[in-house]
Amino acid sequence: MQPIYDIACARPQDLHLLPAIELAAAALLKGHAPESVLSETTNEQDFREAQAEGRLWVVLTREIPIGFAHVEVLGPHGVHLKEIDVHPDHGRRGLGSRLVVTVCEWAARSGYPGVTLSTFRDVPWNMPFYAGLGFEVVPTSELSAELVHVVAAETRRGLDPARRVVMRRRLSL
Repeated sequence: MQPIYDIACARPQDLHLLPAIELAAAALLKGHAPESVLSETTNEQDFREAQAEGRLWVVLTREIPIGFAHVEVLGPHGVHLKEIDVHPDHGRRGLGSRLVVTVCEWAARSGYPGVTLSTFRDVPWNMPFYAGLGFEVVPTSELSAELVHVVAAETRRGLDPARRVVMRRRLSL
């Protein structure tokens, strides 16, 4: 029997389960991302704030989170999909797509003109996945100050900016 999956705003009781999802999903990037990045998780305070502000969604099966999307507000002009993860045991079922659509629908209802994200340019299942969902590459010359800060923070964490790309999906308001 196929599991039933629901997407909902994260609940306080979900937060302690999210780091394990992060680590399991990060393992898929072995060989593409530095080991230091593969072993890091979001701190509990960031999850708590995002949950309290309605910027954190979970995929639930039997009331247990198996995936999530975490968004940060980058000012009045857009929101940034900071992280999206689905546990590999539940992968390839369209759950990542459903999370992205949920985020975009929320952003549009909230009056934001677009959603941005950063991803690997050369990992076969990253950039093409987002392009298929309507995201387009943002040329470096067009990055806002907030997005330049996002890229710089990733670089400080050990991610090679030459292998990363910022993408944006414009939303109909």
